[in-house]
Amino acid sequence: MESLNLQHKLKNKWISTVASLWIQCTSGSLYTFSIYSATLKSTQHYDQSTLDTISVFKDIGANCGVLSGLLYTFATPYHNHHRHNAYFDGPWLVHVAGAIQCFTGYFLIWASVVGLIPRPPVVGMCLFMLLAAHAQSFFNTANVVTAVRNFPDYSGTAVGIMKGFLGLSGAILIQVFETIFNNKPTSYLLMLALLPTINPLLLMWFVRIYDTNEPEEKNFLNAISFVALVVAAYLMAVIILMHLITLQLFVRVLTFAVLLLLVASPLCIVLRAQERDFPVIHQSLMFEGNRLLNEPEQMDAGKMASAHDPACFHHFPTTANQEMNAHDTRDSQEEENLNLLQAMRTVNFWILFFSMACGMGSGLATVNNLGQIGEALGYSNFETNTLVSLWSIWNFLGRFGAGYVSDHFLHFRGWARPLFMVLTLATMSIGHAVIASGLPGALYAGSILVGVCYGSQWSLMPTIASEIFGVRHMGTIFNAITIASPIGSYIFSVRVVGYIYDMEASGQGNSCNGTHCFMLSFLIMAFATLLGSLSALSLFFLTRRFYNQVILRRLLHSMRV
Repeated sequence: MESLNLQHKLKNKWISTVASLWIQCTSGSLYTFSIYSATLKSTQHYDQSTLDTISVFKDIGANCGVLSGLLYTFATPYHNHHRHNAYFDGPWLVHVAGAIQCFTGYFLIWASVVGLIPRPPVVGMCLFMLLAAHAQSFFNTANVVTAVRNFPDYSGTAVGIMKGFLGLSGAILIQVFETIFNNKPTSYLLMLALLPTINPLLLMWFVRIYDTNEPEEKNFLNAISFVALVVAAYLMAVIILMHLITLQLFVRVLTFAVLLLLVASPLCIVLRAQERDFPVIHQSLMFEGNRLLNEPEQMDAGKMASAHDPACFHHFPTTANQEMNAHDTRDSQEEENLNLLQAMRTVNFWILFFSMACGMGSGLATVNNLGQIGEALGYSNFETNTLVSLWSIWNFLGRFGAGYVSDHFLHFRGWARPLFMVLTLATMSIGHAVIASGLPGALYAGSILVGVCYGSQWSLMPTIASEIFGVRHMGTIFNAITIASPIGSYIFSVRVVGYIYDMEASGQGNSCNGTHCFMLSFLIMAFATLLGSLSALSLFFLTRRFYNQVILRRLLHSMRV
């Protein structure tokens, strides 16, 4: 029984969740490109245009994750009830592929910077950056899709947690850089080759899929969500403090140690969850003898769900509260499991793609130009740097908040999730308009609105894709839709913001000062984001009946079985 107790503590969806979010904490190295970009530029003798080209390949690699989705689908059989014992398949294969690319890409970049290898041609450096960036899509796909399959009833919250920690990872890695490496970019590049590689290789064995429905899932997910909010608040305080005063080494080490404790704290929540759930599993073990816990755990957890959560039958509108049998449930779960090619032949796919091009593209264009916008509007370097640093916090709040709030209203009000994409894109349009106004403090307010709403799309889109097209090929489909992000970013950053800025600066040298430098650009992005909101509104109407008849009914049945 001792060995079975230990097995349960190490092999369950809660340990899988903690391992995934710890991997996410080191997977956001792309958000720290500015730390080593100056060193890369000087050592390789690049001009700004060449450096921007390498940065484009970074964005392409991070957002073109279709291969990671295909590998995940291949590595995790959808109807294999014994996959817990199959050590030759599972999400770990996706983590290994990501780790190989991460190490190869960053190690070759570091070797080029320190002179360990001859200076590569620009094409070679672009390839190195593409490899390093492409690794993030593998880590992200393995963790996000596994979370959705482990918590199908609360997929929005699960995706929000995973995407939220990925959004915070840039700020976490910056704390590592400033505390341990004392602002040495070359050492930091070597760390990027090692830490984001070793961390997944150590933790990937715990990231597995468990088809169980355990009691009080929502309560423990809420507890992990609270920890995520505390980490974000702590990082925001540290960022502001470090911009106000110069911290001594001892203080930096102390603040970093507190950060590590906060990041490690979800493990305490998991251990508490196991203590509450283990008596149920112990009864199953006594009944089944030495058999593995897979099916008994699922059955007992399902039977205990209503006893532990008596309010679960009040989570749905009456239109979804109807009699179901096992055959109906199986049909509703499998009727929408499209592969990528089938999904691309639907209107829903292209509506999502267009909405993401407008939302994610304009959001990236905003953060990429925050420095120039602040300079044109007369903000100090301190104010501009603070805005850029805090972007990751607003990004996190959007990623986490949209998943959590949409889950809440889906369960309690029956609101279809695309409605929240409509609301966030409309709010982002307002944020762009606020920035375009150029009023005092407008850049602060506008960047918060745009940052939160931009982050929201990263949790809403994968969750909506899993619900509309099914979980079986979720990794492939949502990564294909993510390609809209670099496409939109190129259109808005280069063809809109860059072109109009250069046109306005033509009579003033290479720089432009005043509200006119960006006003037209942000008005165009405000209009485009409003179009994206209207596009999402059409998706809401197209899928409203589907949510009422399938998604809500599926959630209701999972709680009643």
